[in-house]
Amino acid sequence: MIDLKYRNISHHQQANRGFNLSLICLSVLFLIFIDKPVLAQSPLPTKLIKTATRIVDRELPDIEKLYKHLHANPELSFHEKETAKLMAEQLQQLGFQVTENVGGYGVVGVMENGQGPTVLVRADMDALPIKEETNLPYASHVTVKDSTGSEIPVMHACGHDMHMAVWTGVASVLQQMKSQWKGTLVFIAQPAEEKGAGAKAMMDDGLYTRFPRPDYGLALHVNAVLPAGKLGYTSGHALANVDNISIKVKGQGGHGAAPEKTIDPIIMASKIILGLQSITARELSPIETPAVLSVGSIHGGTSGNIIPNEVDLEMTMRSYGDETRQMLLDKIKRVTEGVAIASGVAEKDFPEVKTREQYTPSVYNDPQLTQQIAEVFRQLVGAENVEELDPLMVGEDFGHYTRSEPSIPTLLYSLGSIPEIDPETGKAPTYFTHSSKYRPELNPTLEIGILSMSLAVIDLMRNPD
Repeated sequence: MIDLKYRNISHHQQANRGFNLSLICLSVLFLIFIDKPVLAQSPLPTKLIKTATRIVDRELPDIEKLYKHLHANPELSFHEKETAKLMAEQLQQLGFQVTENVGGYGVVGVMENGQGPTVLVRADMDALPIKEETNLPYASHVTVKDSTGSEIPVMHACGHDMHMAVWTGVASVLQQMKSQWKGTLVFIAQPAEEKGAGAKAMMDDGLYTRFPRPDYGLALHVNAVLPAGKLGYTSGHALANVDNISIKVKGQGGHGAAPEKTIDPIIMASKIILGLQSITARELSPIETPAVLSVGSIHGGTSGNIIPNEVDLEMTMRSYGDETRQMLLDKIKRVTEGVAIASGVAEKDFPEVKTREQYTPSVYNDPQLTQQIAEVFRQLVGAENVEELDPLMVGEDFGHYTRSEPSIPTLLYSLGSIPEIDPETGKAPTYFTHSSKYRPELNPTLEIGILSMSLAVIDLMRNPD
């Protein structure tokens, strides 16, 4: 503890002690912030914003062509071979040092430009097994064969084509504005986001050891509720932990006419489902501990007059913090075992609760980083076009990039993408991402996406000269 009692000392002694106190405070601050880049505070110069806008206006026709090509040629998770090749070529043409096949078809591009922060910018590449129904002239007609030989339609229904086009445009803007920033860019094109596996695969393949470790990580995602031209952000927890859980309920089957001679797993499964709903309804604060437990699949039995031996449940669990996630897992185990005990099931036949090992961690937007970049957005599009959004219970594997030691400040923000009025219906759009009818408004979505991300990166890496 620092003694601040200056009684009974001379003015000279007091001055020395005050000087020493200042040195101590400065030393403490230095130790706190050493090796941590200091976030910029002053607004971006208007001239810089105008320069970026001119570059985007000039490059936009080519980037639009790239977007339409990507939209018309989607590839599923873990199969992004041609998409990754195209993304690598885009970076190579801009002078990035490019490495392919990182964590599957992942692409990493590095551009060094003197001493300064290292900033990671991510785009995801994979599409979804959905038949497109947008009637766009560049709509996808791609189909692929699954493991059974059946034809599966493929569509960029989650906007990853827009993410890649924006990412390419940002790389071009930053390459042309190298005099305005100092540091190292790490651009990554990530596979398999829809499977919740691509980010972890890239991390496991040495993303932070084979390549410069970032000081900040940035990404955007199209928003199918926010109109094109607007930007949105959430400070703190933005998206949820996502766990897929299977429960095998074991009983003792028999004839439906003699239920007293059985242990009915269908009744047990019903009690378990109700018990799970009671966890979120009665054991958690809806304000302090938001969580979701949803059973989406029940399979058991073969005939109405036969009580089966087993019933299988499939469910999703959503949460934000790690402590909440573990608490929910513990409560699920308690509920399932409690029902088994009450039903007279032997311990060896207690329900099997299995959680998929590779879950999607929550996305946490660093508050300080978020507030700084939100100010950049307000400069770009005006405060009336920047919205603070509520957290959502959907998942995104971008959260993996934060979870390293020491933790890396990251921000995933929302890019408005829908028209105010759907030209086909004359009404407000009702289609969302993962819909066969989802189609982002090409512009201003693409333009605002490129400018917002470019200026966010420059704000973190501004040349002090």
